[in-house]
Amino acid sequence: MKKLLVMVGVVAAFAGVWRWRAHSGAQQAEVTDGGGNKLLVDRLWIDHIPRSEREMVKAFVVLSEEPIGVFNEASMWTGTFEAFKYTRGGGELRVVYPQTGKGEKIKVKARTCSEGKFDFCLELDGGKGAKRYYSREGWELRSLADEQRLLGQLPAE
Repeated sequence: MKKLLVMVGVVAAFAGVWRWRAHSGAQQAEVTDGGGNKLLVDRLWIDHIPRSEREMVKAFVVLSEEPIGVFNEASMWTGTFEAFKYTRGGGELRVVYPQTGKGEKIKVKARTCSEGKFDFCLELDGGKGAKRYYSREGWELRSLADEQRLLGQLPAE
């Protein structure tokens, strides 16, 4: 569980830095919905609950306020991430990885489910992370304040 807290902290820090830069004059790209699933955005998605502090967990976040997202893989002790800019619509994300300039389309399907202790399921076709992610009620990420609230509410596993 500590690893999950650290991973969410990394994602929160990333989002904070990105938002600070965006409000400092960086141009914001337009986000299109095109009927896309709103359950996808502003939510923490993970591939599983960690069983130890060294177990790697993959996380996925897509923020709507700034059209950015991140693939993250981390344990409590180490981790890597790759951020991307995106537009969405028609059940897919069109992403660009600013570090390399490469882009790709990722088909997304977010839905309610009841698998294990999770309330939501996400399937990705493409991208750099897992193919399946899960989320819970209360794991919404609308602002840095919500991210801090989430950190305080995560149950111990």
